[in-house]
Amino acid sequence: MVQRHKEYRQKILSTYQPLHKELYNIHPSSFFIPSFINAISNNTVESFRNIMSEPSPGVYTFAMLQPRFCEMLLDEVENFEKWVNAVKFKIMRPNTMNKYGAVLDDFGLEAMLNKLMEEFICPISKVFFSEVGGSTLDSHHGFVVEYGKDKDVELGFHVDDSEVTLNVCLGKQFSGGELYFRGVRCDKHVNSETQPEEILEYSHVPGQAVLHRGRHRHGARATTSGHRINLLLWCRSSVFREMKKYQKDFSTWLASASVKRRNDSANLLPLQSWHSLGVQVDRLSEPFFFVCSILSFLSV
Repeated sequence: MVQRHKEYRQKILSTYQPLHKELYNIHPSSFFIPSFINAISNNTVESFRNIMSEPSPGVYTFAMLQPRFCEMLLDEVENFEKWVNAVKFKIMRPNTMNKYGAVLDDFGLEAMLNKLMEEFICPISKVFFSEVGGSTLDSHHGFVVEYGKDKDVELGFHVDDSEVTLNVCLGKQFSGGELYFRGVRCDKHVNSETQPEEILEYSHVPGQAVLHRGRHRHGARATTSGHRINLLLWCRSSVFREMKKYQKDFSTWLASASVKRRNDSANLLPLQSWHSLGVQVDRLSEPFFFVCSILSFLSV
C-alpha cells in the first residue's frame, strides 16, 4: 500500500504543472495575517491567547490566512482537478468519509505544509495540546475538502486520525456547513452521551482557523447553498502514538497478570499481615507496604 501510494505520488509530481509556484514554499507575510505572525514570533501563552477565542474547552479559533493565499490555493486545487480530468487520472481522496477534495501532499505541497506545521502550528500545540503529543508533532496529512452542490453535502460525527487538527475555511460563497463539536472521548466511548457544556456550533469564516484535538468529536452540518472548501492539516506525533501503544500493551499485560493470580490470594499480604511479621506499619508507611503487597501479588 505504501509503495503504491509512493508510485501514485511520483506519477503526479513528474507530470503535473503547478499554477502558483509561490505556494510551494512558505512565505509568511504572503500567507498569514500580521497578528498571527506576531503571535508566533513572540511565542508566549499570552501572545497566543491574544489572537484566540476558546468557544468551548479545547477548541481554539483565530484569524490566520491572507485572502490572497486562500484564492491562490483554491486556484491551485481547481487547476489540479482540471489536470486530473484531462489526463483521466484516478485521484485518491483525502479519507474514507470525503468523496470530494484532494490530498495536497500528493501534488507537491508536502514540504510547505510540513513547514507550516513545524514553524506555525507546533508552537501553539506545545502550549495547548502537550498532553496529547502537541510537543512532538512530526508528520502530517494535508488536504482540502469540498462541500456543496454535486459535492459532499455534510460530514458525519467522527474523530480524526490526528493528535492535533488544523481546519481553515478557504471560501468560497456558501450557506450552512457549520462545524459542531461534542467533547473528547477515549476509543471505547466515542459514541457516549454529550454533556451540555461540550456542545459547540461553529460557523466557518474564510481565512479563520479552528485548532482542536484529533480525538475531539465533531462533524459538519449540510452546506445548503454555494461551494465551501476547507484546508485540513492532520498533525501527528509518532512519539505519542508509540507511548499509547506501549501503554495499551502494558495494560493488557497487567490485566493478564491479574487474572493469572486472582485466585492466589495468599500472595497478597494485607497490611495486617505485616504486623504479624513484626513489622511496624504506620499511616505514613502504609503506601509503601501496599505497593509491596501488589508487587508480591503480581510476581511469578
